[in-house]
Amino acid sequence: MGVASAGMALKEAGLDKPDAIITGTAFGCLEDTGIFLTKMIENNEHALNPTPFIQSTHNTIGSQVALLLQCQGYNQTYSHRAFSFEHALLDALMMLEEKPLSVLIGGVDEVTDHSFSIMNRFGLYKDESVSNLSLLESKTNGIIQGEGSSYFLISSEKGSNAYARISNLATLYKPVDGTEIQKWIKTFLMNQSLSSNDVDLILLGSNGDVTKDSVYSEVASSVFPNAAVGVFKHLCGEYQTSNAFAMWVASKILKDGSIPSTVLKKKTNQNPERILIYNQHLGHHHSLILLESC
Repeated sequence: MGVASAGMALKEAGLDKPDAIITGTAFGCLEDTGIFLTKMIENNEHALNPTPFIQSTHNTIGSQVALLLQCQGYNQTYSHRAFSFEHALLDALMMLEEKPLSVLIGGVDEVTDHSFSIMNRFGLYKDESVSNLSLLESKTNGIIQGEGSSYFLISSEKGSNAYARISNLATLYKPVDGTEIQKWIKTFLMNQSLSSNDVDLILLGSNGDVTKDSVYSEVASSVFPNAAVGVFKHLCGEYQTSNAFAMWVASKILKDGSIPSTVLKKKTNQNPERILIYNQHLGHHHSLILLESC
């Protein structure tokens, strides 16, 4: 997934090789991790093949992309749970502040039989069968597991095929309550010399878990009463770097100038020129990414 999406991003940007590659992944290559751990148990920790372990490390994704591109520049992988992609993006933005570069940045995570079985024991998933398009109307506990890979080429200068401009991002860990979250969002906008009325679309990470989605409804109604509201996790499922998919959705909306009906939850008459992505994972990791048309 990582190699394919990275190649697509570079092809669309018309670039053969970036100056740097930065990847965010919470769990890395879980398929190879499962193979290695299974063999460790079966062989009683003797005569283990090291290849699955080597391929299971988190930086395998960025390394494979670099090997295929023969890119010997800066290559970094961030594995910070549900902030993995955000920290990768922050690193890229700081690099671009220093000097003009082209940076390939991505967020990748996968689901396997082993990981699904382990996470299911914690009661994270829905017990009943539910269609992804009707996920947000389910009104039950639990999520549907997702996976995905999204890569972007970002640079200091606007390219001929640029989708959007990344204005800023912010993270918040374990807020006390909804009031703190709303204050944090307002402060974030204020630091950009913006108000809630300047945001045309608020893209929310609602995932169908009735116990966690209420915070999104409160933010949409209290902070952004005049903005259009969109959602994205019914399309990709819940995973810790799903914000990378959300950034692709938002970028695509800004490039096309319209919001797909499958994303739109509340419509307004204004064309989307500025989109704020608000996502949270299990109530602990909250993040904002602000995109603008370019």
